[in-house]
Amino acid sequence: MNYLEERSVGPGLGQDSIDSGKLASVLGLILIVIFMVVAYGLFGLMANVALLFNVALILGLLSVLQATLTLPGIAGIALTMGMAVDANVLIFERMREEVRNGRSPFNAVDAGYRRAITTIIDSNLTTLIAAVLLFAFGSGPIKGFGVTLTIGIMTSMFTAIMVTRFLVVLWLRQKRPQALPI
Repeated sequence: MNYLEERSVGPGLGQDSIDSGKLASVLGLILIVIFMVVAYGLFGLMANVALLFNVALILGLLSVLQATLTLPGIAGIALTMGMAVDANVLIFERMREEVRNGRSPFNAVDAGYRRAITTIIDSNLTTLIAAVLLFAFGSGPIKGFGVTLTIGIMTSMFTAIMVTRFLVVLWLRQKRPQALPI
């Protein structure tokens, strides 16, 4: 056996990749925040609060598990941010449909959450199964991605369904609007 080519990758290249991943995640987060505010106004702002809470939960849980944040882990967090926003978009679009159908603000919010929940659970459960399989059958970085994705799915379900809903209902009870600003 003859060596045709041999390469060495130093720690600098890995650090560059991690730095690029962090930058991409922060840029993605900023673009998501802007999009949600532009598309959904006040409700988008509430979804952004829940999204930031979601990222804090993920990082907190990873810290408790003493996990090292690697490039696949950063990718898992970025994917989770998109899934958390997707859940809120589904809910808000259902609310818009209910408002167009003539429902009151309280009824539109309730019906929006009720109608979107099955779709949200279905998509997140499918992704959770894939994440568990990645962890079970993967190795090294793939396991890290699976762990981060699993944690992210659970926290995004919690924040999209509970935190955003809490903020919306709190606002509804305080302001008692005649129409939803969505």
